[in-house]
Amino acid sequence: MSRTCRCGGAVALSLLVLAGCKEELAPDPGQSATSGDRGTGSGTGHGAGPLGNSDGTKPGLAPITSESDKKAARRLIDTVRTAGRGPKTGYDRDEFGYAWMDTADGVPLARNGCDTRNDLLARDGQQVRYRSGSDCVVVSMTLHDPYTGKSIEWRKQSATKVQIDHVMPLSYDWQMGAARWNESKREQIANDPLNLIPVDGPTNGSKSDSGPASWLPPNKQIRCSYAVRFAQVSLKYDLPVTAADKKTMLTQCGG
Repeated sequence: MSRTCRCGGAVALSLLVLAGCKEELAPDPGQSATSGDRGTGSGTGHGAGPLGNSDGTKPGLAPITSESDKKAARRLIDTVRTAGRGPKTGYDRDEFGYAWMDTADGVPLARNGCDTRNDLLARDGQQVRYRSGSDCVVVSMTLHDPYTGKSIEWRKQSATKVQIDHVMPLSYDWQMGAARWNESKREQIANDPLNLIPVDGPTNGSKSDSGPASWLPPNKQIRCSYAVRFAQVSLKYDLPVTAADKKTMLTQCGG
């Protein structure tokens, strides 16, 4: 079999800088491609800690356990601005571009020929298999879901079993200032891997557009990491959180 590189064409150099160009074995004709390590990153199956993954290109969301890391987490969260949650008037998902577009500028993995959802499934999944003839469309994988702590055997035929969570929900973004943004910036936050995690579908559905004061992952071990990721998105896009949300975020990291 020959080796092919998923990064290609005019975008190769920029993707190398952002996330690295990943080599894959080209499948034999008529067979699905497989990947035993493409989605694991650290090789643990539990993902990377958010403090060492500030661009969101590493897989998963690992717990923050050491006191020094929790202290660093609190320092980060402390820098987040607070404000009241504005009205939801005018919010529509389409205000953030069509779902999982590959053309959002200014974020890692954009314009690589693969839509955002498949990029995220490949980033976080293990034993990833692709549709025959494709190095993009994921048809099956095993996901270690950080929100529940469970492993999910996912197949494309039951697509909603795994959903892509916007850590900082889009309607929350809208209410905290994104309503005043231009379309390009809204497309960025909707497709930024920093703000996106594949998780258990029903668990994601229970979150809706809640902030941390109203909803936290059932897996308590991951709550500080979740708070840090929420803060990272807030800081990157200069969006405040509510005072109640910030207090809850600090509490998750021992504050």
